[in-house]
Amino acid sequence: MPLKLEDKRRIVEEVAQVAATAQSAIAAEYRGMTVEEMTQLRVNARQAGVYVRVVRNTLAKRAIEGTPCECLKKDLTGPLVLAFSPNDPGAAARVITGYLKTNKKLVIKSIALGGRSVNPADLDKVAKLPTLNEALSQLLAVMKAPLTKLVRTLAEPQAKLVRTVAAIRDSKQ
Repeated sequence: MPLKLEDKRRIVEEVAQVAATAQSAIAAEYRGMTVEEMTQLRVNARQAGVYVRVVRNTLAKRAIEGTPCECLKKDLTGPLVLAFSPNDPGAAARVITGYLKTNKKLVIKSIALGGRSVNPADLDKVAKLPTLNEALSQLLAVMKAPLTKLVRTLAEPQAKLVRTVAAIRDSKQ
């Protein structure tokens, strides 16, 4: 069924808004997938906060023009599903990776991460990127480590003296 011009504009505008704020995007070919399989992918994506959309390639090229996802443009050929991660750079990759465990029909064509193109073979690396909370906890652990080590170093002479006195006491009893 042909789309009207207003519908095409609305689709381009919607995808452009999502692409402008997306931290990462994945273009994957869905050739040979059934409706149930595609529905399952959409459900998984919705639960993870990932925007998934099947868009005509010409409309997708217009929508991602001037956005950080523009590097996907050269690979937009064939029947593609676009997955955008608005909050977490690894969310779309985790959804796709989890989905690929049960369905091998989905073929990754291109990945955009932070405005740069990433090799589709590196999907697992992108999926293993930490979430915001994980990254913050790792940063705090790195910041806390020197202080913890300093406190332990300052407390060690007194602790050693106490252990020595306790050892002398135990040997005399």
